[in-house]
Order: sequence, then structure tokens, then C-alpha cells
Amino acid sequence: MKLRIAGIVDDSVVDGEGMRLTVFTQGCPHHCPGCHNPDTHDFQGGRETTPEAILAEIEKNPLLSGVTFSGGEPFMQPAPLTRLAKDVHARGLDVWSYSGYTLEELIARRNPAINALLAEIDVLVDGKYLEAQRDLTLSFRGSRNQRVIDMNAWRKNGKLKLLYENE
Repeated sequence: MKLRIAGIVDDSVVDGEGMRLTVFTQGCPHHCPGCHNPDTHDFQGGRETTPEAILAEIEKNPLLSGVTFSGGEPFMQPAPLTRLAKDVHARGLDVWSYSGYTLEELIARRNPAINALLAEIDVLVDGKYLEAQRDLTLSFRGSRNQRVIDMNAWRKNGKLKLLYENE
């Protein structure tokens, strides 16, 4: 199973809580004006790798608390990321994901592969980056419209629990 990525940051502290390995997926349909990763938009760019190769990188760093999927748009490659997320959870780490889609838009797609990835995400940062709502004081997001969603709470009770909403 192949995954197209733009790159990996193996010691991020800005892409979720704790020390994280961040996988920047390649390919994004959103093209948000002001995006800080425009090189990830081209679906033919980047390089191919496998979930197993990324897992080998994760295992090199015992200080990691989790893995983050960023982009590009991670939900354009749900199957290999679901596989990776399951392996990450098996190692006791958490999984965050960014998406230009809202949770509601992802659910509305009724795509089994997307639903499988949503089932593995612990925290979802959703919504397109909106340059007019840019706010660099926010935790783990770039614009005020974006939400940091506790997906475990959502799965448990069906209600959105937003993290960092009082910033």
C-alpha cells in the first residue's frame, strides 16, 4: 500500500500536543489562499512511501507522544493513513489529523475509507485555512474558523467537544 507524501518532520511540537512525528501528505484540492504548504497541492508531487516505512521512522524516536497527518489533504489518501493510524495506536501513541474539510463534510461523503480513517483519529483539526481569519495566537490552527475536535468524545456521545475553543 503506497502513500504519496511531501515529507516528514520527526520532532514537531506545533502540529498537536507533545512531541510528534508529522506526515505531510501530498495532494490537496482546496488551494487555500495563504496556505503555508502550497508545495503539497500537486497530486503528482512529493514521493511515494509506505505506512511501514513511516512506522520505522516512528519507532526510531521513543520520545514521541503521537503522529499527525497534515497536508496536503490527508483525507485524499484515507486507506494507507488508516493502516498507519492503527499501527500508531498499537504502539500507544495518539493520532491527530488536519483537514480542509469540516467533520460534517467528511461524514457527508459516506465514503467507507474516509469513515475508517475518522474512526482512528483522536483529534481532528478541521476547516479550510481562511486568510481573513488568520490568528497566530491560536493553538494548533491558523485561522479562527478551524476547530480542534476531540474525536474520541464525539464517537462516545455523538456531540462535538472542541479543544482550545476559549482562545
